[in-house]
Amino acid sequence: MKSFYEFYERAAESKGSVEELESLIPSARSAEALAGIGDDRWLSEMTRSVFQAGFVWRVVSAKWPAFETAFEAFDPHAVAYMDEARFDELLRDQRLIRHHAKMQATRENAVFLLDLAQEHGSAAKFFANWPDDDYVGLLEILKKRASRMGGTSAQYYLRRMGKNAFILTQDVIRVLIAENIVTKPPTTKSDRQAVQEAFNYWATESGRGLTAVSRVLALSLE
Repeated sequence: MKSFYEFYERAAESKGSVEELESLIPSARSAEALAGIGDDRWLSEMTRSVFQAGFVWRVVSAKWPAFETAFEAFDPHAVAYMDEARFDELLRDQRLIRHHAKMQATRENAVFLLDLAQEHGSAAKFFANWPDDDYVGLLEILKKRASRMGGTSAQYYLRRMGKNAFILTQDVIRVLIAENIVTKPPTTKSDRQAVQEAFNYWATESGRGLTAVSRVLALSLE
């Protein structure tokens, strides 16, 4: 398996300089910063991730102020306990993307976040305290306990919230296959664990988080 620095050098050469490469690597938030994010923002971004899946992202972004208003700024209690009459109103609201299953997922995810808050003090603390070296375990929890948060939706969600996160894009998967870490896109538990172990190795070697490692791997092919 290649050293992280080999990928880094290749990515820097592709982008023209180390400075240009570094400008393309997003920063992850500290655990303290993650814990300080309101649970309403975790629900808002989770909902955005659900609606962006299979849809044009710029359309979702253009409609997002209306979503914030319609869903009461994504207060988890307000959304979780929304009555059917109000839910039906939202399904008729032309300012929104009126997708019944994704609307329903918003309520279900509000309940999920409330459950996390009861278990951990806040949903934010749960995400903040989850160890980076078991990131695939966090993805599994989102897949099982949240609604419509499987696949890369959860990965993009965690990245946007500032959690250290790798995203299994086509380019990253190509690197993993070339390094004989997996032989195909990782769908089995053993494949996902192999990917986690590879990222843990590169993170330890480089002293950088999953987000930086993932981005460098992707950029090394461009």
